[in-house]
Amino acid sequence: MTGTERVRVAVVFGGRSSEHGVSCSTAREVMAVIDSSRYEVLPVGITQSGHWVEETGVWDDLPSGTLPYVRDDRPDFSWDRLQHEVDVVFPLLHGPWGEDGTIQGMLEMAGVPYVGAGVLASAVAMDKPFTKTVFSAAGLPQLPYVTILPWEWDAKRERTVARVHALGLPVFVKPARAGSSSGVTMVSDWGHLDDAVEGARKLDPKVIVETAAHGKREVECAVIQDSDGMPIASEVGEIVVDDSIGHTYYDFEAKYLDGTSQNVIPADIGATQRDRIRAYALQAFDAIGGEGLARVDFFLTDSVDGGLVINEINTMPGFTPYSMFPKAWEASGIAYPELVERLLALALGRSTGLR
Repeated sequence: MTGTERVRVAVVFGGRSSEHGVSCSTAREVMAVIDSSRYEVLPVGITQSGHWVEETGVWDDLPSGTLPYVRDDRPDFSWDRLQHEVDVVFPLLHGPWGEDGTIQGMLEMAGVPYVGAGVLASAVAMDKPFTKTVFSAAGLPQLPYVTILPWEWDAKRERTVARVHALGLPVFVKPARAGSSSGVTMVSDWGHLDDAVEGARKLDPKVIVETAAHGKREVECAVIQDSDGMPIASEVGEIVVDDSIGHTYYDFEAKYLDGTSQNVIPADIGATQRDRIRAYALQAFDAIGGEGLARVDFFLTDSVDGGLVINEINTMPGFTPYSMFPKAWEASGIAYPELVERLLALALGRSTGLR
């Protein structure tokens, strides 16, 4: 690349996970704000079967209330092109086979710079039980939980159910390595536990069951690195869900389809609580070895550690119109186009390999 040529950015989206459509929506928003005078964008879609294609019209002619998807009839895209034709990759994949360190490992092996967290941080953040282990070591407050491994559910069902019952009702049953609330069930009656676990196992053989936070409010804080690599935290936002139409928690439909959730920024909390959330967000980012960007999610409860517990960290948060990550930074003085530019600049200034 010469000084007069534009930087070629491969935006990779779609993928094999249950969050395929969310990834496509994120890509649409990001590509719309990349500065075309400085960057040449190459849209790279991954179909739900894992086929890599050149995809430009994924969001065309969509019925209302549906998410876009990568078509199988697009021209093939060869992995070799990433090594020889691309200056930086913006991987906007959500969930397994993308956000979990897999594509990051491929790019590291190829020596191609990319936006966001590296292999280890991506893998740890995607696996909720491992995230909780790391957070526990870092001294971050959490709610009680039980991990159900495949063999435990199949061979030691009675013992496993007893461990879950010890958490008390209600509980949330989740796939251990999924996001966007995919496969999540709130269980308020133990008679529904088996169905909830089996539902989660359709997405992931490993399951996590968490105590429901009492009197909870859901608050989130975004993190990026500055030009020196130092993590900085955004203003704190709150997710408010309209429960009048059947949403008992922040589920997939409320997030992406029916627009019934609202991001309130800044959250209606005191200065002391806000500062504590921002400090915990930076602590969580450092604990997993985060890079580039993350969104850290918390619950405000009526009983635990002064009311604040950390829920999870997301190393590739959504950039959809409903997403907290870009909105939190906008409220903190960094507009969407500038945010994307900062992330690309960080990636271009960072080497691959050990760092």
